[in-house]
Amino acid sequence: MASPVKINFKYFFDRPAVKQAVDKGTRKALSKWGAYVRTAAKSSIRKRKKSSAPGQPPSSHQGSLKKLIFFAFDPGRESVVAGPLSFGKNPGADVLEYGGMHSIFLRQPRRNDGTRGPSKTIRVKYRAFPFMGPAEEQVRGELPNIWRNSIK
Repeated sequence: MASPVKINFKYFFDRPAVKQAVDKGTRKALSKWGAYVRTAAKSSIRKRKKSSAPGQPPSSHQGSLKKLIFFAFDPGRESVVAGPLSFGKNPGADVLEYGGMHSIFLRQPRRNDGTRGPSKTIRVKYRAFPFMGPAEEQVRGELPNIWRNSIK
């Protein structure tokens, strides 16, 4: 006759301690990954007066683009997002990254009599200056090292 098998449930993955350790490790690893991508993106952008060549990271003429690159961990989706915030009335980061059309509002200068001519909106085509995608590709090799030992 076979002896009864005893099952110890304290090591199953649905236990609160294990879930908490996994959540903490995931948050830590993804936050570190976001920081790596942000750092790589910031270091690819040069502050200079002239424009970048097409397909190269954008130039930051005033230095504000570098200051607006952040990352955030989304606990609901267990993911991390890295990229720049929008800056003023300038086109968003998606136009810098991928190129495309953007509307610009043109306001006529004041005339000598203090009035203005009619204002208008025009569509402008932007070339792509990718910087977030190449930054992610540059540090992708670090991802296994970040995940290693993320749960202790």
